[in-house]
Amino acid sequence: MPTEIALLESRAMRVEHAGRVEALDKVKALVLLPDSIHVSTEGVARYFEVSTEVIRQVTSRHREELTENGMWVLRGADLREYQSDKMSLSSAGAKSYPQRRSSLTLFTRRAVLNIAMLLRDSDIARRVRTHLLDAEEGLREVCASLDRRVTAVEHCLAGVGAALQELGPVLNRMSERLDRLDHRLDATNRVVAAMSNRLCELSDDMARMDARMDDFARQLRDLRRRGRR
Repeated sequence: MPTEIALLESRAMRVEHAGRVEALDKVKALVLLPDSIHVSTEGVARYFEVSTEVIRQVTSRHREELTENGMWVLRGADLREYQSDKMSLSSAGAKSYPQRRSSLTLFTRRAVLNIAMLLRDSDIARRVRTHLLDAEEGLREVCASLDRRVTAVEHCLAGVGAALQELGPVLNRMSERLDRLDHRLDATNRVVAAMSNRLCELSDDMARMDARMDDFARQLRDLRRRGRR
């Protein structure tokens, strides 16, 4: 499991955790500026309960990394436009950032999380780092559990594959027997059909014989009548 020191010293590890900004709210509420997107240097200092000078020092040492994560500095016309469009929404904001200010550093939540992974002398920052590492460990355990389950399923599937291989010859034999049974049924059907035809012929013969017997009986009756006369 990665340690807190590794997180403080490894930029690559900080990059891996840079998107998990929900860790900030897990530890403490982060107060955003009226634009609902950014935090000022003073706001970052209040969140981590350190001085603004400490935040400026961290910003100075890691400016490139923080800039990649959303920190930016407003000056001149951009600053005046931002103050006019955004900060005027709050009277407190207007007091905090007067027009004569030469620059304003803004931090996104991602940049604030970046500072939490850089700031050594802040209990809040340490709690954020602990939450990140604990959550990562929990994720590792979930992944390990999932990997074990997938492995178990693979073993089961391997057993099924072996069973299917053994079942293949049996199914082939059953198929052959069913084919032979079909042939026998066809032959039986042909015999039954032939017998049915023969019975029809016998029925016709019987009908003809009955007709002849009836004719013979009539002839006998006629002969008897003639003999009485």
